[in-house]
Amino acid sequence: MPKKISFVLSIAGSDSGAGAGIQSDIKTFHNHGVFGLTALTAVTAQNTLGVQKTFELPLEIIDAQLKSLFDDYDITVVKTGMLSSSKVVEIVCEHLRNKANLKIIVDPVILSKNSFTLLSEKGIGVLKSKLLPLSYLVTPNIHEAEVLSGINIGSAEDIETAAKEIYNFGCKHVLIKGGHLEKETGIAKGTDILYNGEKFALFSTKLVKSKHTHGIGCVLSSAIASNLALGYSLKRSIALAKAYIVKSLERTHSIGKGYGPVEQV
Repeated sequence: MPKKISFVLSIAGSDSGAGAGIQSDIKTFHNHGVFGLTALTAVTAQNTLGVQKTFELPLEIIDAQLKSLFDDYDITVVKTGMLSSSKVVEIVCEHLRNKANLKIIVDPVILSKNSFTLLSEKGIGVLKSKLLPLSYLVTPNIHEAEVLSGINIGSAEDIETAAKEIYNFGCKHVLIKGGHLEKETGIAKGTDILYNGEKFALFSTKLVKSKHTHGIGCVLSSAIASNLALGYSLKRSIALAKAYIVKSLERTHSIGKGYGPVEQV
């Protein structure tokens, strides 16, 4: 009997250095045995030193990509990354709305490592009002959680409050990533916190110390999306994704002159 193919779609930007974005997502999908589809939102001039320039694709091309993919493939899981502007977010929402069996993972990409803006302020507003209510899971890092919730995170209580605020936008689950947690909160660095509207769950793994973490958020969200498409529960998908991150970080080495990419297993 032929193997059932699981289709996962990434709606995101291109990273010319292939450490994050669409390129990273395709590697993750391939390594998990799912068929990766892509809808490109923007092109970036980017390397291990950061993002130098971005170009948003014409809206009609973004719209056409999404129409083409949904017309032909049985897509079960979508993950979004760099969406660039409010108009892009709105087009994406038009295609994701009213798809009952679709799980949508939102990686709210706002700033690059070198603080280059990847989503406009107006875009953040539309993401909160229109995309998050459609999402099955949103995966902000600490900074992104602060932007989305309006809360300055400095304690474990702040993390919980921020998760609740983000949940109130209408998403089903919030996973706040602890890799960028610098302040003493009583939660080990690298621990991710999941909130489902009723209770919290912590996901901890061995902390691998490395500066070569470019694209780590893309890898995590894509790995979770892949595992969900393969039929795993959300908690199991997160645990497996974090284990995949650890193995990948253990293999990383210096590539380029700055923050090297996560070297995927």
